[in-house]
Amino acid sequence: MSLMELQDKSEHVYTSTGLRRQTSAEIVSEARRSLRTLATQRPFTPQEKHRQLFGESSSRAHDGRPPSAFSLHARHFEAPDSRPGSGTRLSPLERKPRLSVSLGEDGGLDEATLPKPPAERGNTRIGSGGSRAKLFRAASINRLPPVTPNTKNMSLETRIRADQPGDREKLHFSDVTEHTNNSSSETDLHILTKHRILQTDVSSARGSKPEVKLGHGDTGDDNMDESVFWNTKLLPVLQEFESFAPGDAVSDEIVGQLCNACNGLHDALAERGMLGRQFKKRSAILRTLFRLIDVGSDRLNLTLAKLILALNVSGNNLLNICKLVFKISRNASNDALFLNGCILAHCVYVCPHTDSLLSLLHCEDVWSKSEAVLYGVGSLKLLSGNSALSRLLLSKGFIVILLQLSKRLMHGPSSTSTNITSHGSEGKGQRIIAGHILVQVTAALRNIADQSESRPSFLSNKAFSTLCLILENHRKDLDICINVARIFSKLSTYTECCHALAESPRCCSVFLDLLSKHSGKQDLVVRLLFTLGNLTAKSTEARERVYEEEGGIDVLLDLFQVYQETPSPPKQCRAPEREDVLVKLIRLLANLAIHPTVGTALAANTLCVQLLLEVLECRCVQESEELVINAVATINNLSFYQGESSVVRSQHTHISQLLLKLLLSSSMDAVLEATRVFGNLSQIKDVRHFIMQHKVEQYVVTLLDSKTPDVCFSACGVLINLSADPENRAMLRATGSTQKLIDCLRDLGPQDWHLAAVVCQTLWNCSLDGELQHTQELLEILRLYSDGGALQWPSDDGVRQVQEACWELLFLPVAERLKERFYIEDIIP
Repeated sequence: MSLMELQDKSEHVYTSTGLRRQTSAEIVSEARRSLRTLATQRPFTPQEKHRQLFGESSSRAHDGRPPSAFSLHARHFEAPDSRPGSGTRLSPLERKPRLSVSLGEDGGLDEATLPKPPAERGNTRIGSGGSRAKLFRAASINRLPPVTPNTKNMSLETRIRADQPGDREKLHFSDVTEHTNNSSSETDLHILTKHRILQTDVSSARGSKPEVKLGHGDTGDDNMDESVFWNTKLLPVLQEFESFAPGDAVSDEIVGQLCNACNGLHDALAERGMLGRQFKKRSAILRTLFRLIDVGSDRLNLTLAKLILALNVSGNNLLNICKLVFKISRNASNDALFLNGCILAHCVYVCPHTDSLLSLLHCEDVWSKSEAVLYGVGSLKLLSGNSALSRLLLSKGFIVILLQLSKRLMHGPSSTSTNITSHGSEGKGQRIIAGHILVQVTAALRNIADQSESRPSFLSNKAFSTLCLILENHRKDLDICINVARIFSKLSTYTECCHALAESPRCCSVFLDLLSKHSGKQDLVVRLLFTLGNLTAKSTEARERVYEEEGGIDVLLDLFQVYQETPSPPKQCRAPEREDVLVKLIRLLANLAIHPTVGTALAANTLCVQLLLEVLECRCVQESEELVINAVATINNLSFYQGESSVVRSQHTHISQLLLKLLLSSSMDAVLEATRVFGNLSQIKDVRHFIMQHKVEQYVVTLLDSKTPDVCFSACGVLINLSADPENRAMLRATGSTQKLIDCLRDLGPQDWHLAAVVCQTLWNCSLDGELQHTQELLEILRLYSDGGALQWPSDDGVRQVQEACWELLFLPVAERLKERFYIEDIIP
């Protein structure tokens, strides 16, 4: 090549590429280098000190929400729950004898003890207090009176025979919610069932086949089997339970025996299909179980709760059992009981009776048992804070159940729901209880989201759309909003969850609306901003949606002003909390600016740029490092767009003065961000003059010694633009930049071919009007790095493809030109 040809080529001057990108590889790499998304820490919320339905920071009034503390005793449970599930009443038997009998050793009846029928009374009253109630004296196991010294040691059969007629007259059927230990309730069907069972035993003893059919088409033989099962399997266990009086001191060993007996009772009933509401003597079992609650052992009460739930209690009894479980779950030391017990271990959705709280939440008619569901979900919420229990719940489909429950609550009660009216006050009450339940549901999901194993369930069950719908429908309920915001802030840190949330059509709209309505609620605002920052860091569609939402950018800038103004901050918001909001907000603006349309609009927004500059003016990097760095990084992204409308371009002098202070700070991150901004602004001639006037280039050259690719890349970006002016080249060479650039090429080139290309461009510019030193060393490095076969490439195929593309498209062309130039200069002196 002739000297003339070389001189023609020398007229080309490299500049920082800015908007002029030539290849796809350059586009990807430049976006990584110049326009960058920002990361920040997820807002941290300490765990609640006390386990309760609603946390200490709840927005609900204390006097208007269900209590977390209460007392529960056997007297709070109702006997009427003993009625079979069918609700069918049988006709009373008139003029039938009251049977006061003793049982033989084989379980049969001793005929000699059968009494004669009493004289018939006039005006016999048919009903719960009439002849049916007098057929047979209720056993003490069913009445559950307090055990006295005279009766405590008596057998159950002895007490049945010892009951006097006067006592039998006191039997009545009651629907009251509480009754004392000296009273008892008995259904007509239960009395009749006992009478029929005795008849069957008598018939069996005489060798005749009974004619009465029981239950679901059972024959007399089945009834005989049931009676034998009762006398041999169940009655001994109930007798054991009867021996414990309320208030008795019970050792751990005895509690363990009682728990084993309860579990054996459960298994025996389950084996014969007698769980649920169809077992004829269910009321006797329930009364005995209710009485054991007064023993006062959490371990025993949890075992009792499992069995009582399996017997499919309803109404006030179901509520009290759920309250009992909730009360036990409030004590963290009881978590092991739930982990080792079975109350969470079974989840049979289609079974009408179950011993699992999860199946209670799966019920279709949540409105008829809403308060019980509230305490059931509340218990599971508290337990889900334990990582081991959280994983156990996950394995039982916990997330699916909670999401389905949420949908039912949002749809409202159906017209067929029991005990539901259409009155306005009733509808308001339903909305209130639904809100209370959703607070527990979203808090449980918040806890479960901490488990990495939960993400597949959130992704596969469209959880993000459901949660967005909850936010939209309950945007006035701060407790629900904060819980959902915490779920999103946790899950949006993962790329796959972030994309799933971004695909929810209205998520950005709902977030911006909540930011507008609850701008003073710092704990909600900071989490929504964090989530939006995660979305806009990974999703182009999210950037577009935030920008295109009517008034969306105005909402963000209004928040910026509210939290920037220290004289009148939001109530109960301390300085560190305000700063955390600003960190998340500015990060969101930086991520939005990556989109060309949004970035151009923000760069032209006077208020936006002014607020960012106020941060640099008023904040100290030593005290507010993350906030200042985020502000500089946002200005860097905005400085990429240097159209005529850019406010950043028009205020380049003021920005340069603020950046100069950061270059002298002790924070290397602040220095790096300031250098990046200078890399963009130095395309402006006035900024280049400012840099040379204030000796900034000397500091930029020293950054090449950092041996850090990002720092060296940013320094080269400034040096390329400075060396574009002929009057600056000699001064740059005088700083020793040539040797530092060659060292940077040798040490960092094979790691980052884009950086190697920028170093070569800088060397080209610096040598345009003068002899470059150390050319021989530079030529040897260029020859080595230009031979692709001699280079060592990464073993990972994907990484190797990217590096080879950058080497071929970015580094090799400028390296060949640089080699050619110095080779010709060596030949042509």
